[in-house]
Amino acid sequence: MNDPREHSDLPPQVPLEVVGLVPAAGMAKRLQPFPCSKEVYPVGFAMDQKSGLPRPKVAAQYLLEKFKTAGITKAFLVIKDGKWDIPNYFREGDLVGLSLAYLVIAGSLGPPDTLDRAYPFLAQKRVAFGFPDILFGPDDAYARLIQRQEETGVDVVLGLHLIEDPRVWDMVDCDEEGRIHALVMKPASTTLTYGWCCAVWTPVFTDFLHRFLRADETKRNLDRLASKANDPGGDLAVGIVLQAAMKAGLVMQSVKFPGARYLDIGTPENLLKAVREFGGKIG
Repeated sequence: MNDPREHSDLPPQVPLEVVGLVPAAGMAKRLQPFPCSKEVYPVGFAMDQKSGLPRPKVAAQYLLEKFKTAGITKAFLVIKDGKWDIPNYFREGDLVGLSLAYLVIAGSLGPPDTLDRAYPFLAQKRVAFGFPDILFGPDDAYARLIQRQEETGVDVVLGLHLIEDPRVWDMVDCDEEGRIHALVMKPASTTLTYGWCCAVWTPVFTDFLHRFLRADETKRNLDRLASKANDPGGDLAVGIVLQAAMKAGLVMQSVKFPGARYLDIGTPENLLKAVREFGGKIG
């Protein structure tokens, strides 16, 4: 029997829409006391198109602009009750050229739990995920992750950077073709050199995340999974879910960005670095 996909009169399969997803429910524990949500802390300047004058460019803006560069048109920001300065600043998204929606939650076990609150809105959509307090390049990172996902059809694609200190990062073991074989959480010693900063995934991983959080095994082992060994704040980390997904058979690919910078501004030292590096730049 002939493969029906060979008939030219069949409509081509349209790739699933990609939406941005940003967890912004954290309390910046490592930065306290802090005057605002770290997502809207200014770390540079951008030229205002209307006035022609420079205006402050806040931390999360760098991530949202990368979504737009990849052709993404909408994004969900999941925020904690009380962090009203985020929607007050970005509003409906005109500043970054996206349509933004906000989900407000009372609390969270960590980023995976925060992300899962958007589950009812993610049916049949691919997700472009990023941390709003990690500044990274290149500008077309998500465009390249989306392209790799479409070329390979895998469940998850991670964007990889050369990591200076593996002890504070999730390191990734991948082959020359980009296939990911293992993810190691903040190893004390390792020969791995690349860690992940951003991701694109399909509904397969979105569904897995949803089930993982509700599984009896996860609930029984939550004290071990959500620990400072895996996350500086002792929260449940996204890397834990990625590890579980690989164990369950989900297929993951990667794109390396060996010449690109990355900077986690969640610590006072790195926030100072960001202000010094981007404070005099307009872009």
